[in-house]
Amino acid sequence: MQDVWPTVRSERLALIADLEGLTAEQWATPSLCSGWTVHDVLAHIVATAKTSRLGFVRQFARARFDFDRFTANGVERERADTPAETLDRLRAALDRTVTPPAPLDSRLVEMIVHGEDIRRPLGITREYPADAVADALRLQIRTTAGFGGGKELVAGLTLVADDAEFTAGSGPQVRGPLLSLLLIASARGIAAADLHGDGLDTLRQRLGSGVA
Repeated sequence: MQDVWPTVRSERLALIADLEGLTAEQWATPSLCSGWTVHDVLAHIVATAKTSRLGFVRQFARARFDFDRFTANGVERERADTPAETLDRLRAALDRTVTPPAPLDSRLVEMIVHGEDIRRPLGITREYPADAVADALRLQIRTTAGFGGGKELVAGLTLVADDAEFTAGSGPQVRGPLLSLLLIASARGIAAADLHGDGLDTLRQRLGSGVA
């Protein structure tokens, strides 16, 4: 497995650069994460960047082993009074290499998928390293929905990237940009507009029925 931390650091830096100078209205923009603003997603990224394996166990216990409560607590903890302060907290965590108890490639999912949760509603584009997107996608398609993945969503389908050498799965094809395949495997339905293939209708149905 590649060392993910240089990529994670570069993605943290890129996100900081993209968010500097946002207006108050932009910070309040709804993200791709239901119920969360752009500022909320940033706070979640900070919380995860600061959470070690031991810290996760402690915080999860405090949340009474409720993952949604655990996540909400992290956002509340790291969402400062102003977005600028929250952004400073990400700067302070720039070089941190701790992780919750999850595969290291989940750190790539965190920065790329949540990066898009923020960027797409703001109309900001970024070209991510293709190898990192591919590794994140491989993790998502073998991770169950209960842990934030898309295993059930893409079961029985073949994902094919039109812009990279990536093919995974078997069955009817869903084709499109590698990044959009990662987003759809992370249950971001907005990415379906970028995709095509004879498996797309099945994927849309699953998204609509809440499979992921």
